[in-house]
Amino acid sequence: MQMTEAKRGRATPEMEAVARDEGKSAELIIRALAAGRLIIPRNVKREGVEVRGIGEGLRTKVNANVGTSPDYANIDEEVEKAKIAVKYGADSVMDLSVGGDIDEVRRRILRAVKVPIGTVPIYQAGIEAAERGSVVDMSSDDIFNAIRRHAEDGVDFVTVHCGVTRAAVDALRRSGRLLDVVSRGGSFLAAWIIHNGRENPLYSEFDYLLELAREFDLTLSLGDGMRPGCLTDASDVAQFQELLTLGELVERAWAKDVQVMVEGPGHLPLDHIEANVRLEKTICKGAPFYVLGPIVTDIAPGYDHVTSGIGGALSAAFGADFLCVVTPSEHLALPTVDDVKEGVIAARIAAHAADIVKLSEKAFERDSEMAKARASLNWEKQFKLAIDPEKARRLHERSPSKEESCSMCGKYCPIKLLAKFMKKPEPRRTRCW
Repeated sequence: MQMTEAKRGRATPEMEAVARDEGKSAELIIRALAAGRLIIPRNVKREGVEVRGIGEGLRTKVNANVGTSPDYANIDEEVEKAKIAVKYGADSVMDLSVGGDIDEVRRRILRAVKVPIGTVPIYQAGIEAAERGSVVDMSSDDIFNAIRRHAEDGVDFVTVHCGVTRAAVDALRRSGRLLDVVSRGGSFLAAWIIHNGRENPLYSEFDYLLELAREFDLTLSLGDGMRPGCLTDASDVAQFQELLTLGELVERAWAKDVQVMVEGPGHLPLDHIEANVRLEKTICKGAPFYVLGPIVTDIAPGYDHVTSGIGGALSAAFGADFLCVVTPSEHLALPTVDDVKEGVIAARIAAHAADIVKLSEKAFERDSEMAKARASLNWEKQFKLAIDPEKARRLHERSPSKEESCSMCGKYCPIKLLAKFMKKPEPRRTRCW
């Protein structure tokens, strides 16, 4: 197990790979992982994973969600979404399938891409219970058997909504929210608690969950089932009741050498973001923070890759470690392949913008190289450095200039014009058509 070995001061091949990828010493990776401030999601049953480190001192990572719905379940399309997500910079992929052959979707995605793969097993447990009657009829065994099934397939991390407790449901009732629970897994468990009058099995049997996680070195992503679904509900008692519980569970996981990260709020106004990140880092003792967005305004359906990019950049600059992709289809429909691509690129931009703040010189090198390429009007180098080279080239060539500059300024290009008066050599001509 990664955490066990780190506590012994030993570097695993995965730790060494992360150290090389991040340009850090293996000793730094070992210390951060042993302290729980860094995770390396990798199921012991899965071979050939391109491991990623997530957490303190590392580049901000990006996760892309894919998965079928009850209304549309095309496995080939979900596999293609996973491949496109990785092509454009996703560090991991989560399969959130709730329609069709859920097992087959997961297994196909695990074979198709080599980055860490996550799932939400409570979805499958609830859906299978609903096929027999109702989501609220699922048993503790149904929940844990679903987790085991996903782990045995090789899934590297799972979202588990352990903080949706009876206390959290009571807080929800007191909160006066406009949108009670927008988390699918959170709603399954809140309804189950209310119907059965019992505690959430993921909380009451957390020690068993840890045993299961240890068996596969399965990383637990402690889900934010009480995350706010609109700005009006941001930073309320239900959200923070859940966070306090997650802080307790983080320490229990570490005591058993189980890697863990904490999921964060969905919709927050800009002036709530810093406080939410710092609060999570304090309550959860520096555990990696995985944020969905946050989405910073509720009135931009069709553009929520932009609203979440704004929130993600701020969150990561303040210390969040892992950004969940939000696509333009959020709140509207199942995303297409193109939606996933747009969402990944937006999140990748947000992550890089934050890394310029967090990692300073190292992250800034690419921007500096881009500035040099622009100064010399070196279009090929600009395309190569771009987060989306294909789109950059397409837009430049769409309306070519007669000059070596772009068609915005043409012969009045300020870079070319001022070079004469600054006694600098004129930018060299590097036409790309």
